[in-house]
This record gives sequence, structure tokens and C-alpha cells, in this order.
Amino acid sequence: MNETPLDRLMKSLAGLPGLGTRSARRIALHLLTNKHQKMIPLMEALQHTAETVVTCHICGNLDTTDPCRLCQDQKRTAETLCIVGSVADLWAIERTGMYKGQYHVLGGVLSALDGIGPEDLTIAALEKRVAAGGFSEAIMALSATVDGQTTAHYLAERLAHLVPSLKITRLAHGVPVGGELDYLDDGTITTALKSRSTA
Repeated sequence: MNETPLDRLMKSLAGLPGLGTRSARRIALHLLTNKHQKMIPLMEALQHTAETVVTCHICGNLDTTDPCRLCQDQKRTAETLCIVGSVADLWAIERTGMYKGQYHVLGGVLSALDGIGPEDLTIAALEKRVAAGGFSEAIMALSATVDGQTTAHYLAERLAHLVPSLKITRLAHGVPVGGELDYLDDGTITTALKSRSTA
């Protein structure tokens, strides 16, 4: 049986992160029953975004300009480099408004299970940026997963070898704001104890 346009739409929606077959079906139905208010504007927004958003050749961020607005911002410090796994991680840090340095998006983390090695990430470009000088600190802002921490350790060794004077830091891990100890896992509590600071 030939696949209908509706089948293709639901299949495409179901392939998006966080959506399954049932959610895709509901979204497709909502779009189809609200074509002019929802579906057509969404289609135009998707097409416009696909045509105008590009990857920054310096940091790997997504923006409508290359270099991106963050890399062009003269008010940001050029001495600190925050290394993240994905653009989503970069955006998460930017939402806080606390960090005012430069970024480098790796495009993922090392994973033997998924067959992702150093050559699959932007590690060569990172090393080139660091070797060029100018950075006094590199922040490993990678996920607190086994793969994330393995990547952080690998990069720390590589960058320290390139620029011995480079200060390499990691994001603190431990008890989340508003978290109750009784509900936390042992690993989180252990990390919090090891990373404790002066009150």
C-alpha cells in the first residue's frame, strides 16, 4: 500500500525527539484541522529557518549570521572558553545570563558504544583555537554522564598538553537547588560531598 501524505507527516513528526506515534498523530490532526492558523504558518517558519539559519564556523552555534552574534559580541571576554557538547547546552548556559565568555560546540561526546571518536567531533578545531593562544581558562561544561566525563577528561589532557598554563575547570556537580537529600541518588550525594565549598 502506498504511503499517503498524512502517513508521511505522522512518520516525520514521530521521528522528532520526545514524540511517539500517538503524539505525532495528535499533532498532525491538530495541524490539519487548523491549516490556516497553525499548519501554513508553521510550514513557512520551517522553510524560512532552514534557508536562513547557519552554523557558526568559529564556535558551532546556530544563528542567522556567520560568525554568530555571540562570537561578534565585543563585550564578551576573549579569555574564557566554555566547551559544550551541543548547541542545546550552549543555549541552556546562555539562558542563565551568567557566562560572558566564548564557546566551542563539540557536536556530541565521545562514545565507544555509539562509535563516536575524536574525529567525529570538532576536537581538531578546538585544539587549533586553544593553540592559537588568548584563552586563560577552558571550562568543561559537559554532561555528568560517563561519556560526558570521559570526554572532559580526554580534552583536559589534550588541552593541558597544548597549553600547560591553561586553567581547566569543570562545572560543579551535586545537590540541585531545591533538592532534598532523601530523594537524591547515592552518586549525586557522593559528588556533592566531594565538591563541597565553604559556607
